[in-house]
Amino acid sequence: MPELPEVEVVRAGLEPAVSGARVLAVAVLDERALTRHDGPGEDFAERLTGRTIRAAVRRGKFLWFPLSDADADASPHHEALVTHLGMSGQVLLGRGREAARHRRIRIEVQPAGTDRDGAPEPPVELEFVDQRTFGSMAIDRMVPTIDGAPAGSAGHVDVEHPDAGWRRLVPFQVSHIARDPLDPAFDDDRFIAAARKRSSGIKRVLLDQGVVSGIGNIYADESLWAAKLHFDRPADRLPRATLRLLLAEVRAVLRRALEDGGTSFDAQYVNVNGQSGYFSQRLAVYGQQGKPCPRCGTTIVREAFMNRSSHRCPVCQPAPRVRLR
Repeated sequence: MPELPEVEVVRAGLEPAVSGARVLAVAVLDERALTRHDGPGEDFAERLTGRTIRAAVRRGKFLWFPLSDADADASPHHEALVTHLGMSGQVLLGRGREAARHRRIRIEVQPAGTDRDGAPEPPVELEFVDQRTFGSMAIDRMVPTIDGAPAGSAGHVDVEHPDAGWRRLVPFQVSHIARDPLDPAFDDDRFIAAARKRSSGIKRVLLDQGVVSGIGNIYADESLWAAKLHFDRPADRLPRATLRLLLAEVRAVLRRALEDGGTSFDAQYVNVNGQSGYFSQRLAVYGQQGKPCPRCGTTIVREAFMNRSSHRCPVCQPAPRVRLR
């Protein structure tokens, strides 16, 4: 499933084309892609056509495009096009590209920029592609952020601009999702306090979207290996200094993954140009069972965890002692 690095790569790729772009036409080819939209395909297309996209914004693995205020008679103010990639969703960008397989929604936009001669740039198409149909698009109302800070990562947007009040609004569908570790407004102390109230294993905390978002199974395993922590170490037994170290390793892993364009194991995750990421070439433990630990040489093991798997080094990340209650 695409996580923070993969979704951020998509956001950054879309941003230059969609910021300030006007939606010219919308075609819903498969209404299964509207499972989170409150209405049929006709409603989705009607409410989106003619609107201007302000920016491309992300929190965790949620991506949204704030829309210009509609006429009062058309729909409520402060709305966004919310995109969730699910297990295999893609957002592809191009001009006149051959239609992708498993295309669910097509959106044609007029970019805000001009060419060298000052003429408007030609329209471009956004294709929402989803092989397994777990992803979705939806038009959702926006609500204020709890802390009053900008809602998520949005490139080089001037948050102090008089017309940038939308930066402090978040789609209702995303409002329950905690900030991610790369968000400038992420509160380390709040995360540490929340973790130290949990008796569950630390990996469960890292995957709890109500505590911290965007990490996912791959990056949790990599971060715990870097911090030399077993995934089942009770979070409430970890010193604050250890949790700060873990946060630092989480950020380092996420940034390295961003540099590499994300992690691609197959063709289901690609960027907006259809290219795969290559962070999989630098994985230390995830999917490396049977191979030597890059740090000590011990054989990496794979263990069952919450209907999925965890990967660790038995020496670098020893199992916690049994707790007596």
